[in-house]
Amino acid sequence: MIKITLPDGSVREVAAGTTPAQIALSISEGLARNVLAAVVNGNTVDANTALQADATLRLLTWNDDQGKEVFWHSSAHLMAEALEKLVPGVKLAIGPPVANGFYYDVDLGDRTLSPDDLATLESTMLELAKQANAYERIPMGKAEAIAYFADKQDPYKLELLEGLEDGSITFYKQGGFTDLCRGPHIPHTGFIKAAKITNIAGAYWRGDANNKQLTRIYGITFPKQSELKEYLERLEEAKKRDHRRLGKELELFTFSEKVGMGLPLWLPKGAALRERLENFLKAAQRKAGYQQVVTPHIGGKQLYVTSGHYEKYKNDSFRPIETPNEGEEFMLKPMNCPHHCEIYASRPRSYKELPLRLAEFGTVYRYEQSGELHGLTRVRGFTQDDAHIFCRPDQVKDEFKRVIDLVLYVFTSLGFEDYTAQISLRDPANKAKYIGSDEDWAKAESAIIEATQERGMKTITELGEAAFYGPKLDFMVKDALGRSWQLGTIQVDYQLPQRFNLEYVGADNQRHRPVMIHRAPFGSMERFVAVLLEHTGGNLPVWLTPEQAIVLPVSEKYNAYAESVRQQLDAADIRTVVDDRDEKVGRKILDAEKARYPYMLVVGGKDEEAGTVSVRKKGLGDTGALAVAAFIESVKADTEVLVFKAH
Repeated sequence: MIKITLPDGSVREVAAGTTPAQIALSISEGLARNVLAAVVNGNTVDANTALQADATLRLLTWNDDQGKEVFWHSSAHLMAEALEKLVPGVKLAIGPPVANGFYYDVDLGDRTLSPDDLATLESTMLELAKQANAYERIPMGKAEAIAYFADKQDPYKLELLEGLEDGSITFYKQGGFTDLCRGPHIPHTGFIKAAKITNIAGAYWRGDANNKQLTRIYGITFPKQSELKEYLERLEEAKKRDHRRLGKELELFTFSEKVGMGLPLWLPKGAALRERLENFLKAAQRKAGYQQVVTPHIGGKQLYVTSGHYEKYKNDSFRPIETPNEGEEFMLKPMNCPHHCEIYASRPRSYKELPLRLAEFGTVYRYEQSGELHGLTRVRGFTQDDAHIFCRPDQVKDEFKRVIDLVLYVFTSLGFEDYTAQISLRDPANKAKYIGSDEDWAKAESAIIEATQERGMKTITELGEAAFYGPKLDFMVKDALGRSWQLGTIQVDYQLPQRFNLEYVGADNQRHRPVMIHRAPFGSMERFVAVLLEHTGGNLPVWLTPEQAIVLPVSEKYNAYAESVRQQLDAADIRTVVDDRDEKVGRKILDAEKARYPYMLVVGGKDEEAGTVSVRKKGLGDTGALAVAAFIESVKADTEVLVFKAH
């Protein structure tokens, strides 16, 4: 008998060889019908895996992200099976799950897929799914595996096999399809009830432009047809909320090929929006004891060699800039932290100065691949709301809690109420990816875990997601469409202070090493604005909108009165414009609604006589006439921002 520990802490004694699926059945038939896979001792496995020793067990269903991942990975195999029927001789490369669905990179030879082919591919997938063919795991010797794909004349699988050790190779088979795969998979294809091919793109084999370009076929599947319908409706809504579309409509930002891919240009209204976000956070940071600094956009290459960023990220950075002086090289800065370390090191420090909190809206540059660039969410030049806290080891936990408070203040103020705090730890099985001692990692990880517990936060823990220099707390925010975005992050770092030989003189008059906390509540201004636009559909909080009100005279006779209203509102710090075009007022209202003005003030003869404005409020329509002074007071009440209270 073996002991199986479930997530609620209960323990079940079962015979060795029992599978997760059998354990699910012993709990309830309903659960057993929905189990897709299982997590055993932290590893995701097939639901029919025989358990041979004491273990922890978590059963995965469609409601779990890992369950969806297994479901979509299995669906990639189903699509490949359907594709082999549709395009005989197709060569298969890789087919992983992604955030929403899956893709398979394939070599179609001279064939291209038409819209009719895609519809046939979908229907063929569903026909195969109805057969409820089991996903069967087959261990395979390397020589046998090579012979199998040599017979199929598939160069991509053969190349993948080159990097695999004999004894570690597995195939998976469902129906008439067999593929090289380590799994795991869902029990059978019958779980898949709805399928949609979502996109086709080009992709170089192994991401190398020197290799052949393959066809990447994206798809998504669901266990219910109704869920596919809901997903497609959300996609349509997402198109309306696309920040690239809204950025153009609201005249916030643009891109220029001459300036360069992934380098946004902020237009006046967008620059004003950014400035207000910066001022909002700067006000909170002042209360929290931060000091603002400014550092250059470049730094000597040796700076990043010292920090370790050059070794870890040189392939993702712009190439070093050579000067006329032989051997002198600079880099566009990929990170702000090395510069802040040098500010700390600019003079001797005492324990009495700590914690020292240095903040900067610093622009950094990273060479993202052109195929990965996407609006403001993936760019090559972006501004981080960066800060670095230098503190004593005994101050780490309290400082971490204060940063948590600041991040949650930002989220609450901007309407992000649904978020998950992810504790990202080092992968204990692959310590070579990280720098620093086990002792420092243990202290840093404990500080984060205890800080979140003392703030009463609900968290999830992910091994292997830490930064190379330390663990972190990542905030995964859900927007109005239920999509998850990684925004704020807090990281504990024992390594950079060592690399830069940072010190302070303690109360014992001895030299000690400070600990560094990295934090960015927004993450980056570009990404945050993109997420905020899509979350709100462009209907930003009134205090944040570039222009809060527009005055709409019903005819040219009232332009002068409209201008006088604008001046009164401007004097009250309400950002206002006048639409004095020779257009009908209905046209002006439609245009103002499209531009998402929070307030539209229609003025005519009666308003001029009475000193009033007829108010239309976004989302509410006509709300009646108000004296200008009364309207000003109502806007002030509508634009109040939460006040940050530092602990």
